[in-house]
Amino acid sequence: MIGGLPITQVIVRSSANIAFGGKSKMSTILHGIFLLISAITIAEFLNKIPLSSLAAILFMVGYKLAKPALFKQMYKLGWEQFMPFTATVVGILLTDLLAGIIIGIIFGIFFTLRHSYKNSYHLKTVTSLEDDHTVYLIELAQEVSFFNKASMRELFDSIPPNSKVIIDYAQSKAIAYDVIELIDDFESKSQSKNIHVSKINFNEHIA
Repeated sequence: MIGGLPITQVIVRSSANIAFGGKSKMSTILHGIFLLISAITIAEFLNKIPLSSLAAILFMVGYKLAKPALFKQMYKLGWEQFMPFTATVVGILLTDLLAGIIIGIIFGIFFTLRHSYKNSYHLKTVTSLEDDHTVYLIELAQEVSFFNKASMRELFDSIPPNSKVIIDYAQSKAIAYDVIELIDDFESKSQSKNIHVSKINFNEHIA
């Protein structure tokens, strides 16, 4: 009902189409038509094919789809690509197809959130020649969600007293209300530490 059952068949059909020169979506449509015709007209003969032969074909196709060179290629792309891929393959082998895919999705979501957590802002520090104070330029990312709130709080807590902070919203298109509230709270409390906070390129529509 959710489209999970035919996924292996789709992958095998796509690889077969590519191997025999298919270049458009029409190859998939024709492949499905031929399968339908075969199931209607020669189903009796298809049932006589030994399951061991079909299993051997699937093993070979599976090996080509997940050969060692592919693992090496995914490893070179970094852990954020390699871990979900490996978790999916291992999950499928240890459980079943649907459970393995769910495991891979969970790993993918984890690395996506981890990447988002680390890339909520870009920090630049310079020393002002006028008053010898350190200026922290915080360039916010295009999207800053509530997942980034913890990293933003750590950044604000690490800023020493007697500093200047410039928060640049130029690249931001969407910022969670929790983050804006955190920034406002930091701005109000920074006065007790003699931290001067200023905002540039702020647009009310990004909240």
